[in-house]
Amino acid sequence: MPPDRRDETLVLPSPPGYLCPMPTLPPIVALEIGTTFTRALVGEAREDGGLVVTGVGEERSSGVRKGLIVSMDGAAESVKRALERAEEHSGVDIARVHLAASGGHIRAQVNRGIVQVLNGEREITREEMRDVATAARNISLPPERVILHSIAQHYAVDDQEGVVNPEGMEGSRLELNMLIVHAEGALLRNTMRTAQSVGVEVADVAFGGLCAALGALTPQQKAGGVLVLNLGGGTTEYLVYANQTVASAGVIAVGGDHVTNDVAIGLRIPLAQAEQLKIDHGAAEPDPTRRRQMVSLPAESGFSGQTVCLDDLHLIMHARLRELLRIVKKELERQGVIIRLGAGIVLTGGGALTRRLPELASREFNLPCVLGRPRGVSGLAVAGGPEYATLVGLLRYAQICGARSSRTGFGGWIWRLLRGQGGQTG
Repeated sequence: MPPDRRDETLVLPSPPGYLCPMPTLPPIVALEIGTTFTRALVGEAREDGGLVVTGVGEERSSGVRKGLIVSMDGAAESVKRALERAEEHSGVDIARVHLAASGGHIRAQVNRGIVQVLNGEREITREEMRDVATAARNISLPPERVILHSIAQHYAVDDQEGVVNPEGMEGSRLELNMLIVHAEGALLRNTMRTAQSVGVEVADVAFGGLCAALGALTPQQKAGGVLVLNLGGGTTEYLVYANQTVASAGVIAVGGDHVTNDVAIGLRIPLAQAEQLKIDHGAAEPDPTRRRQMVSLPAESGFSGQTVCLDDLHLIMHARLRELLRIVKKELERQGVIIRLGAGIVLTGGGALTRRLPELASREFNLPCVLGRPRGVSGLAVAGGPEYATLVGLLRYAQICGARSSRTGFGGWIWRLLRGQGGQTG
């Protein structure tokens, strides 16, 4: 699996502008095969470390359910069209992509590594820090699980917890908590093969929730403690920064499609009509100013025409979205991280555009809530909405990790993953 290049690049704290200046590189292409939309973003790294978006491609997804491939042919056609549009906008021939991974199979857990400090002076050196990182990555997982990310959290020296950098300190025992994000190898390979089937190479794979955080958060939000909710069509990803590190991550298999399905059943209308009604008039909670407003729907697909009260629509959507938020809240309370979210909640993904959702989330969590839009990137304004946070973050992730990938044999990991031989970090 991917070597430990990821740990050093993602651990906090990080000073503002932590992206190191680098020479202009070939264009980077980020690809997200989502439940509702398949999107591609072309970006170029500037010499000052910034990013410029030069091309965008978007296509309605086919063959994808809850973030997973259910028809490779249908999904591949969506990928092909999205990449073609990105090529037209950017003037770039796309040969390699960086892929965002999603789905309810992605999980995260904290593993603790312990080493003894055996040198005569009991001074902690980089060698002990490397050894404890290796120990922390040595997690027992079922054979088909593969590690996407291993993210260093905090060290402990003897009984002193919360050490950020133990180098040069004296102690007899060094410990490290590592957040391990892992996934089902076969499901990842299906997504990768879908992209490869249209003639592009998969250069890297990263968890979509982590990418959304990299794309939308400020250093101040990370330092204060923040929850990112990345609301997609089939899943909702979450990631928590707390105590100056990535403290928690995961995926809930509930997304915008579930809201649409509830609307279709509750109002007895076709799914396509329910989706459009949700987009045009939907809200996460009842709107007193529109309570008695009616919307006429024409007869369609064997359903008779009818008039819908917007209050009914909003109540249906409210029930499902409140349930989703409470599932996430219960999980974070179980982990004990919710009390450390001083910067509140940031909503990303297409579902973040649901009217009055920030107000509902703020009330459910008793925390401030804002929309998260891509930061630190210039170029096409069309990529400035919360639905593009994951792709912008994936561009940044590729930019951060690119130089190290070539030195650590990442291409070999991709080959092993495609062959079904993915495993743990070495």
